[in-house]
Amino acid sequence: MDAELTALALSGATTLVQLMAGDAWATVRDRVRALLGHDRPGRTRTTDAELEEVRAAVVVAANSDDRAALAEIESHWRARLLLLLREDPAAEAELRALLAAAGHVSAQGTTVHNTVSGGDIRGPVIQAGTINGDLHFG
Repeated sequence: MDAELTALALSGATTLVQLMAGDAWATVRDRVRALLGHDRPGRTRTTDAELEEVRAAVVVAANSDDRAALAEIESHWRARLLLLLREDPAAEAELRALLAAAGHVSAQGTTVHNTVSGGDIRGPVIQAGTINGDLHFG
């Protein structure tokens, strides 16, 4: 289960950073805000400010092709999403729905670019539009 949550957090972080860098952000921003502020009164405003600050950093990094900065931002979101998924079981369904919606938005014309960088990559890396069923490694 932990490997599945880790993969979901990685996918979520990658997608989140990609969405922040493009025009599709406006379409999914409210869903991201709801996911991050889920059942936490008073956190929505903080999340709004944080999301806009991070988005500004993503746009600057993307426009200057600063892959190290983008990887660092993605790593932060991966850790944050993994913690959220571990703490709140309902967040898994919400994140999956967000990713499905993001895939639909991407199919409508947003360019998706994935970069895997830094350190040793010792596990599988999967890029897919849709995965139906379980993934098994090994």
